[in-house]
Amino acid sequence: MASKSLHPSVEQFKSFVKEHPKLLQSVRKQEYTWQELYEDWFLLGADDPKWSKFKDNNTVQAVTENKTEQKNWVNHITGMIKNMDANQVQNHINQLSQAIGAIQGVINQFQASNPPPINPPSANHNPFAFKKD
Repeated sequence: MASKSLHPSVEQFKSFVKEHPKLLQSVRKQEYTWQELYEDWFLLGADDPKWSKFKDNNTVQAVTENKTEQKNWVNHITGMIKNMDANQVQNHINQLSQAIGAIQGVINQFQASNPPPINPPSANHNPFAFKKD
């Protein structure tokens, strides 16, 4: 059976529900319908305080740890950029540019040595050409 790809907002809502496992319980208890929850999520957004009661405590901790990891990663990249030597980077860019130019030159040589075949002009060879009497 071929699976259909869902609309991106529906995919985002599915991941939102995974982060808020108590939503599933409330739908099973018939407190809410999926339609109501989706519309609220779409209108209010994922950061609305309404959703805090549906989060699992372990999920909150995992999200907090994920945000901390992202901040550490950004700080690491920022530190690497600060430690770069601008002259060295410029030198590497120039070398890369020269290498690309050399490759383009080789490609142009190969294209020039193999010109496309030229078809001779064909005369009108109509096998049904009859002259009038």
